[in-house]
Amino acid sequence: MAETPATTSGAEARLRLAFAVLTEAGIVTQLATAMLEARLPAGMVAAQFSVLNHLASRPQGQTPLRIARAFQVPKTSMTHSLAVLERKGFVETAPNPEDGRSKLVRITEAGRAFRTGVIAALAPDMARSLAGLEPGTLETLLPRLTHLREVLDAARDG
Repeated sequence: MAETPATTSGAEARLRLAFAVLTEAGIVTQLATAMLEARLPAGMVAAQFSVLNHLASRPQGQTPLRIARAFQVPKTSMTHSLAVLERKGFVETAPNPEDGRSKLVRITEAGRAFRTGVIAALAPDMARSLAGLEPGTLETLLPRLTHLREVLDAARDG
């Protein structure tokens, strides 16, 4: 079936809207990253904090390769980030009981405490930054953003 001008126009409008939404999400990410990095100690970057955040909800640990895939970065880049976090005592590696050739990375208690401290330090910045939002905005946004992430993630993996 050939596309009519109406469907082409609708498809183009949807594409423009999708691009605008993803552009706004990217800008939000840049602003949030700058806010986070302002509260991180020297030598620590948002990407490393993101790894801690990722591991905080995975007490069983994950392999470096799986973490790299989750962040869509080369394993060598993730290995470097994990080495920095391990030197700081924020993560630990142990042999993987399911595969003797790989390791599992877990967040340490020091890593959890550091993460909690950074989140607490961010609280005033976040409260000030988000004060202009109408009540219920975040509650409305979260499930929609979660769904958008799931759709994009499925498309990446599929």
